[in-house]
Amino acid sequence: MKYVIVIEDGASDYPIEEIDGKTPLKIANKPVLDRIAREGKTGLIQNVPENLPPGSDVANMSIFGYNPMDYYTGRGPLEAASMGVETKQGDVVFRCNTITEKNGLMASSNADHISSEESAELMEYLNQYFNEKYPDFKGKFYPGISYRHLFVYNDKENAEKLAKLDMVPPHDFVGEAIADKLEFDSFADEVKFTMLESKKALTNHPVNQKRIDEGREPCNMVWLWGQGTMPNMPKMEDVYGLKGAVITGVDLIKGLGICSGCTNLDVPGATAFFDTDYKAKGEYAVNALKDNDIVFVHIEAPDEAGHAKNLKEKVKAIENIDKYILAPLMEALPEYGNFKIAVLPDHPTPIDFGTHTRDMVPIAIYSSNDEADDVSVYDEDSVKDGALGELTGYNLLKLLLE
Repeated sequence: MKYVIVIEDGASDYPIEEIDGKTPLKIANKPVLDRIAREGKTGLIQNVPENLPPGSDVANMSIFGYNPMDYYTGRGPLEAASMGVETKQGDVVFRCNTITEKNGLMASSNADHISSEESAELMEYLNQYFNEKYPDFKGKFYPGISYRHLFVYNDKENAEKLAKLDMVPPHDFVGEAIADKLEFDSFADEVKFTMLESKKALTNHPVNQKRIDEGREPCNMVWLWGQGTMPNMPKMEDVYGLKGAVITGVDLIKGLGICSGCTNLDVPGATAFFDTDYKAKGEYAVNALKDNDIVFVHIEAPDEAGHAKNLKEKVKAIENIDKYILAPLMEALPEYGNFKIAVLPDHPTPIDFGTHTRDMVPIAIYSSNDEADDVSVYDEDSVKDGALGELTGYNLLKLLLE
């Protein structure tokens, strides 16, 4: 038996007035996904427990078959696993966004999608700046991809409290005052200091001067969030008896792959943005079936479109997933005899809100040896009548294996 889970990150939405109260899933041309719904079974699935934030870290941990209430420690540690960052006792790993601050506001949570080369230079400079100016500084910056980086802070005395600090994701308050999000308890003074001091360090850096000259937003500050200590997750093969592979352009999901014992497949052109190479992801997914029992295919583009409030790109992303990923998978899977393929978002990222919500999301499961329900298309409303009913995210793998 072969299993595939395709995660259309943030694809579900709320009714949008601009398209007569429909959603991107309702207006997108997605014949393969509709076929999976029509010939399979559908329902709703809740990937985010009520008392945890509706982030991709929590939601995808559920989809990978792990109860976040038992294993979730924060987003940063998962990305650290992906990047090969070694940690020690007392380390707290923060997600570190390169941002644009303007007149005290969060002008951009990604510094206009700064390049990896530019941001790496800025991360290296921040390490140099803090080490030279503050010799006792306890933190270190690690460059990642585009605006997604890490900051590891060692504080054995306060590590547990810092891991539970309420840090607001930067994409949740674009256009709002930064000062309002910096009211921390005293034990986190150095975290606040690090963010504010980064503005002094970066404002006049040559990278930013060049960006301004070229009419682009500067990366003049960092924002820390999504922190935690390293999780202790059992391997997927030990829990479910499945050898797995993961395809994604996002360090967070790669980190889940590593922590769950799956193999991360590096796909050329997987950018985790609108320009990601959908065709290459589809080809790698098909090839991964040969040597793996289960393949996770994660596509970030719908989520990025939701954050950008870009309806056109969100619809385009859903259509590209259908054409270049779902179509070749549905063509290849019958070669292996019995198979199941599940398609779902991890969480909604509604266009009108520009951020994640914790609503249940639609799911469709096609099985080579199971009957269909009466649902004919895949969208947020149609699946409510599906035979799967309402599911809990971390039980998805158990359901597939039944």
